[in-house]
Amino acid sequence: MAQRSNIRRHQGIGTTPPKVDDIRSTIKRIWRYMRAEKVRFYTVLALILLSSSLSLLGPYLLGRTVDLVIENPSVSVLFTMLLVLFFVYLFQSVFLWLQNYWMIGIAQNAVYEMRNHLFSHLQQLPLLFFQDYQQGELMSRLTNDMENVSRTLNTAIVQFVTSVLTITGTLAIMIWLSPLLTLMTVTIVPVMYFGMRWITKRTGRYFKEQQHHLGEVNGYVEEMFSGQTIVSMFSREEHVVNEFQEKNEALRKSGYWAQVYTGFIPKLMNMLNNVSFAIIVGGGGLLALNGFVSIGIIVTFTTYSRQFTRPLNDLANQFNMILSAVAGAERVFQIIDEPEETKDEQEAGELHKLTGEVKFDGVDFTYEGDQQTLRDLNFHVKAGETVALVGPTGAGKTTIISLLSRFYEPTGGQILIDNLPLSSVTRESLRSQMGVVLQDSTMFHTTIRENIRYGRLDATDEEVEQAAKAAYAHDFIQQLPEGYGTWLDSDGKGVSHGQRQLLSIARAMIASPPLLILDEATSSIDTVTEMKINDALATLMEGRTSFVIAHRLNTIRSADLILVLQDGKVVEKGSHKELLAERGFYADLVKTQMAENQALS
Repeated sequence: MAQRSNIRRHQGIGTTPPKVDDIRSTIKRIWRYMRAEKVRFYTVLALILLSSSLSLLGPYLLGRTVDLVIENPSVSVLFTMLLVLFFVYLFQSVFLWLQNYWMIGIAQNAVYEMRNHLFSHLQQLPLLFFQDYQQGELMSRLTNDMENVSRTLNTAIVQFVTSVLTITGTLAIMIWLSPLLTLMTVTIVPVMYFGMRWITKRTGRYFKEQQHHLGEVNGYVEEMFSGQTIVSMFSREEHVVNEFQEKNEALRKSGYWAQVYTGFIPKLMNMLNNVSFAIIVGGGGLLALNGFVSIGIIVTFTTYSRQFTRPLNDLANQFNMILSAVAGAERVFQIIDEPEETKDEQEAGELHKLTGEVKFDGVDFTYEGDQQTLRDLNFHVKAGETVALVGPTGAGKTTIISLLSRFYEPTGGQILIDNLPLSSVTRESLRSQMGVVLQDSTMFHTTIRENIRYGRLDATDEEVEQAAKAAYAHDFIQQLPEGYGTWLDSDGKGVSHGQRQLLSIARAMIASPPLLILDEATSSIDTVTEMKINDALATLMEGRTSFVIAHRLNTIRSADLILVLQDGKVVEKGSHKELLAERGFYADLVKTQMAENQALS
């Protein structure tokens, strides 16, 4: 599929360094989440300006103190200047604390909105999207990538602005004090510039690759943990370990080189700091001997030299942090930019009370770029009838249900519900009147009571218990230590697979929907329980339109209409008796299953 290949390309990011235009556009998008806090943000910038000014004032006053004491060796002069220095550094510390405190709040609020936007957008994406992404990969973008952005916003912005102001201010004051000594000091800047440029060109690529490989590792770990039973059953532990080692090795290499190149920065800066210090001491000493500068200016320059080169070092580190955050933000925005599920048509209205009449009129469906799945599908289900979908794997049974639920749109023909085109009603009003019991029952990390109540959130505790009794789940629930208050893990640990299916059926019962969909609803239940469930389902389906997908043909004998699908087409349709009388494909399926059941018994 073209859509799937596009998604796979998204997952393959990280092989090239980010372009300048991409970095700018990503930073602009991050700023949109910060605009609500722009007043506080501008206040932070003002505090940065004040603290940077005080940090520049300190070394100048220190040099002046030396000159004043040399000129007038007085304790009072020394004490006065030291007192002034004390208040300068005190207020600088206060301003630093305030700017960091407020910036952290701004950053956390921005990331909060960004994370909410990402999660909300995920709820609006079509099912095809989730079929092409590993759960762990999506979780990595919601957690690791968002945390990467958060760390950068917390510290890098403040440090970046501070570094720029400090460099600019330091250079201006140094030129004012001694242009000649300034020229000597900045001779190391070209070396710094080309060194940093060489390093950052490489770190950007490796940081991006690191984020990509981290997502792959997370996705693989989540997938293996979910499928640990299958891994053990097929004795694939060694194979899984080898695959993990390959992915982990890719992560190690990208992380290794990102940190190696980043580690060059402090080493280079320390060396250049020492060179700068030697230049100032040697050159400044010669100038002082000839009366061009004072001893205080040399003291000031030695401080400013470190204050000048340290921000250059910080800028390089912050640039690497920003590149890493941009890489993470790009991965987040790539999900946010994924097209949402097709919006309801403007003329679509609310479906207030569904009776359940369904008609497929010449329906075709093709997954984008794939072979046609459904071909000229025609059938009519009256309100309150039960239709069973039968056929081999890949015949199109689940696709029919997905089209009826409007997870997909037909590529030809139309679907009518209550004589209305399906496209003329909103998805939410349609799905709110549908109850679903799937083959793989999903439980949420909450109590059994709340898992059942998920079918109708305003249901009372008594209604929850009634639904559980109707689904034959009440007895086993009562035997649990906490009864209906028993907590389940997200994968339903604590109860058996068959018991989870019973809870899923109870959830559908409490919803009491006009349209019911059962996808292999009794596939994981023992024969005795299946008989009870069939009675409960018969009560549930009474008066409701029901679509049943079943491979066990004995569960659909009483269906009003059985559609036999093969290669996306209806090859037979009718009641159980009518189809047996035709002695066709359905009759052969029944005979095959009867023979298999006899062989097993």
